[in-house]
Amino acid sequence: MTPTALLALLLSYLIGAVPAAALLARTRGVDIRKVGSGNSGATNVLRSLGKGPALAVAVFDILKGVLAVLLARTLGLSEGWAALCGVLAVIGHNFSPFLGFRGGKGVATSFGVIAILDPVIGLVAFVLAIACMWLTRFVSAGSIMGAFIVAALVLVLPRPDWDRAAVLFLAALLVWQHRENVRKLQAGTERRLGEKVS
Repeated sequence: MTPTALLALLLSYLIGAVPAAALLARTRGVDIRKVGSGNSGATNVLRSLGKGPALAVAVFDILKGVLAVLLARTLGLSEGWAALCGVLAVIGHNFSPFLGFRGGKGVATSFGVIAILDPVIGLVAFVLAIACMWLTRFVSAGSIMGAFIVAALVLVLPRPDWDRAAVLFLAALLVWQHRENVRKLQAGTERRLGEKVS
């Protein structure tokens, strides 16, 4: 591993670790870790603070994934290294040192990474995931659906090994991060889109 690659990986992790949801919520006098699901992500912000703040957080979190990949490319690293930098940004988001190694579930940041690495797969997954969210009113169901879609597409379409490895890892991580949501869906206690935290 070259010093440039090591620097890119470290910076990517730190970019991903910037807790946009927690910082924005703090300006509203809210500790995002103590309301709703406790996750530092756009969905919890939506339920706690409303649509405007949630949209701002979602865009910021998507850009974290995009910036990590662009950073690697700007430094002249290969696409394989760029993909790994994207993965590190998602890990930084999910396990932020600024939040005691807690964070969000990585949906928006993973989308940003996949969208810039493989725009076709990213677009298809986005459309179908949004459709699933709209039909079911469950953000978690749409997110998990998106993970399965990108995994299936990257396996059946001709893709380089680095692309396949990165996408499969991100899909698996996203599903793992939603394991509690799966239990709530099965129990019928999962909150629907638009429900506010009490």
